[in-house]
This record gives sequence, C-alpha cells and structure tokens, in this order.
Amino acid sequence: MSWTDERVELLTKMWSEGQSASQIAKELGGVTRNAVIGKVHRLGLSNRAGATPAPAKTEPKPAAPAAKPKPVPEAEAKPKPAVEAPAPETRPVVSHIRKAIIPAGQPLPPQPSANEISPEALAKVSEIEKKAKKISLMELTERTCKWPVGDPATDNFWFCGLPVQAGKPYCEAHVGVAFQPMSSRRDRKR
Repeated sequence: MSWTDERVELLTKMWSEGQSASQIAKELGGVTRNAVIGKVHRLGLSNRAGATPAPAKTEPKPAAPAAKPKPVPEAEAKPKPAVEAPAPETRPVVSHIRKAIIPAGQPLPPQPSANEISPEALAKVSEIEKKAKKISLMELTERTCKWPVGDPATDNFWFCGLPVQAGKPYCEAHVGVAFQPMSSRRDRKR
C-alpha cells in the first residue's frame, strides 16, 4: 500500500473531522491503525487544531436571579490581628564532606573495618602467604585458592594458589579471614 495523494487527502479530511485512527484505517482499507497514526505525525496533523468534538447538547437552564451581597457589620469588616507564628526551628548546619576521588590504578587508603579479624588469623595468613604458590589469574582453577594479594594495578599482584578448603574458594587460612562465624558477627553489631 502506498500513500497516494487521494488517500492522504482523505486521511487529512477524516482526521480534521475528529475520526479515530481505527476508523480512518477501516475507511482507507489495507492500512493499520498504527500506519495511520504514523502518517498523521509525519504530516504534522497530530494536534487536531480546530477539530474538537462537538459538545453534547443540553437544555439551557434558566438563569437564577443574582443574589445581592449581604452587608458586613463594621466589627467583622476590620482585619483580625495576625496570630504570631512560632519561631522556626533552627537546625544545625550540616557540612557535607566529600571523599577524595582516587585515580584508577592507585591503592586505596586503609578503610575502617567493621569486621575485626583476630590476630591469630592474621598471623596464620601471613605465614600461609610466605608458602603461597603466587599464581596469576590465568592459572587459577577450581582447586586453587583465589585470595588476591597485592595491588592489581602493579606487577607485584598474585593469587594464593594453595589447595582450597572443601566447598570454599579459599585455602584454610584465607577461609578463616573471609568467612567468620555468624554468632561473632551478630555480637559485634550490638
């Protein structure tokens, strides 16, 4: 189907009469409602200027006689004194401290940790890291400890690589640091 001049003229006429896109599509035949809407928008007819549907006719009601305003007694005509509003609450000024943006590749500063790791676990980790295989990302398998060590942006970055604990991604020492018992976590939050 192509939009011939006659079809466009009929579309324009029906659209200005307030016909719906579905009605126009039926009348034109071989075209969908959406095609009619698209053509209407391309032609710039979408606002339907001057094609407002005629309002339903109603019987005009007889006009009610205009009521005269009642005179206001002089005492009521004077403005009432304004009631003093309570003073607005003063709130302390809160300054928003912006954290510095650290450029990519730079190590992060030490972060305050909500998780406190026991000194024994840290000592065990430092001993294990001396014995670690120091493998690269490409050498990791499901059986090697995936604990990262160092800064990924430097050449001195590696993964532990020791045998993993059953069902965990880390070796025994790193599991002790990464996974803490639920009860100890609950106790710290209180």
